[in-house]
Amino acid sequence: MKIQTNETRQHILNMGYELIVAKGFTSVGLSQLLKHAEVPKGSFYYYFKSKEQFGEALIADYFEKYMKRLNDLFSDNHLSANERLLTYLQRWIEFDEGICGAERCLVVKLSAEVSDLSESMRLALNEGANNVVLAIAQCIESGIHDGSIRVRHAQETAESLYKSCLGGCILYKLSKDVSGLRHTLQQTEQILQGKLEF
Repeated sequence: MKIQTNETRQHILNMGYELIVAKGFTSVGLSQLLKHAEVPKGSFYYYFKSKEQFGEALIADYFEKYMKRLNDLFSDNHLSANERLLTYLQRWIEFDEGICGAERCLVVKLSAEVSDLSESMRLALNEGANNVVLAIAQCIESGIHDGSIRVRHAQETAESLYKSCLGGCILYKLSKDVSGLRHTLQQTEQILQGKLEF
């Protein structure tokens, strides 16, 4: 029964993610979510006390999967640290021209929308983003040691790089033009080689 319980909870999160990246958190009502997930109202409240708690769980689930993919990539010893980092950034663009990266980034989708509405969701988003920045900083630090990255400050570079990516993603959502993200990637390549500063 426990396996089935976990599967149902994950199913609700998966279906909720699909709706929320398409429509936004406040635009998705509980009845719409239940219909999309094909679960009764009681099932939702069995796992989540409120829509806000569901939002927190959704963010935590998103970042858990995100960090697993990121850590798998950043631990690939067949690539230099610079190659790992550029592969990560390239994936924001290449998956269906941004559909898996910029278009489906929960941080981009929810940050402006829920930060003023839910302190707990804001904190969950901030914690997840900080963990991503930390992983990027560690990759940059590895690149400094292996000689493939030529910057002085790993943490500062990671923070600037992540902010640049998020900003590029927001502009992509406005323009639906992936060239801005490509330009961000080209600039990042130069920055990581010490040819340009943020």
